[in-house]
Amino acid sequence: MIRRMSPCDLEQVADLERICFAESWSYSLLEAGIHSPYDVYFVWEQETRILGYCCLRLLAGEGEIQRIAVLPEYRRLGVGRKMMEAMVNYAMAARAYAVSLEVRESNAAAQRLYESFGFAAEAVRKGYYHTPVEDAIIMWRRGPGRV
Repeated sequence: MIRRMSPCDLEQVADLERICFAESWSYSLLEAGIHSPYDVYFVWEQETRILGYCCLRLLAGEGEIQRIAVLPEYRRLGVGRKMMEAMVNYAMAARAYAVSLEVRESNAAAQRLYESFGFAAEAVRKGYYHTPVEDAIIMWRRGPGRV
């Protein structure tokens, strides 16, 4: 089940960060984020266990998907798709006119997921990721009726 993240989820989400990302966000960064007026966090919970989480920032009519993470053993089961759906729907309800995200150049599975939600590659950030060094593909979903 997907729901808004609460402070009681912070420990599990911080653990999820360490598992999923070489450059993970700290507990304190996550804690600050859930209290930010610009950010919305969702978790996918199954029987009190957090299997995935995501973060969307909304600012000046634009959204930015900042994070989406799913425990490795629960990938390819629709958890990421449901979290993307929650963020896109939230952005639409907030009347965002565009949403962007960054993805590793080598992460073809994530790129296909984002494309299925109407995102398209528009730019590259050279050397954006550090562990390992890799370019980031910048993807956007723009325009009336698209976000």
